[in-house]
This record gives sequence, structure tokens and C-alpha cells, in this order.
Amino acid sequence: MPECKHTPLIFDLASHSRAGQYIRPLDVPKPDFAKWFGKEHRADEPAIPDVDEITVVRHYSNLSNKNYHVEMGPYPLGSCTMKYNPKVNEDLAALAGFAATHPLQPDETVQGNLELLYHLERLLNDITGMDAYTFQPAAGAHGELA
Repeated sequence: MPECKHTPLIFDLASHSRAGQYIRPLDVPKPDFAKWFGKEHRADEPAIPDVDEITVVRHYSNLSNKNYHVEMGPYPLGSCTMKYNPKVNEDLAALAGFAATHPLQPDETVQGNLELLYHLERLLNDITGMDAYTFQPAAGAHGELA
């Protein structure tokens, strides 16, 4: 039987020999959490592993690579939420002119957005030969209908 490759838990990576504390001790009175939370308050300290930042990043990056994801290869399944969305889309959507846009804004305040969508639709029409596009489909079935 093949040997299972075990990834240690983050708790297994803890090292109590590391020195350093990033959070200074309180210099103000400690809040009375029991008063606020009653019986829901836990008096014991949480079991937070003593690991440095790079160990945490490497650990969770390693775990993420055990799953298939868009950075590993094509992800052509589904029609609704499982489609390929390049990471650059997130950068573009975060631009100030787009991120601050609200669906109920007056038309005159979003002319730049509308112009961009118009030109993108024309480009997609030219590439695919389709007559029109929607950038806000109700579901994946809109694409399947085409």
C-alpha cells in the first residue's frame, strides 16, 4: 500500500523556543469580558500555535496547492460560478472609478463605465461573431442559451 504523505498541522509546526512577541502587554485595565459575554466567555487562553509569519504563509500555501485551482491549470467546468476569472479582473474592478460605482448612481455619473462596457461589447462581438453581450446575466443559462 502506498505511503500517505502527511502534512503536519499548524500546531505541529509550533516552536516554543522562538523568542519575540509582536503585541505589547496591555497598559490599560483589562476589560471584564465575563461581564459582556456571561457564560459564553472563555477564561482559558486560546490554543494559538507559536509560529512565525513565514511558517504560516508556507503552511497554508502548501495546503492550497493540494487542491486543484485556477493557477494550476484550466478550470473549464460549469457555467455559473466555476468559470475562469483572471486575477487581473480583480485589479481592474478595484480601480477607484469602478470600485466606488453604485448600481443606482445617476447615468450621467457613470458615463466612463458605460463607455468601457460598450467598447468591450463591440470587441467581444467582433471576436465571437455574436450580436450582443450582457455583462450582468441572471445565471449561467444565459450563456448556454447562446
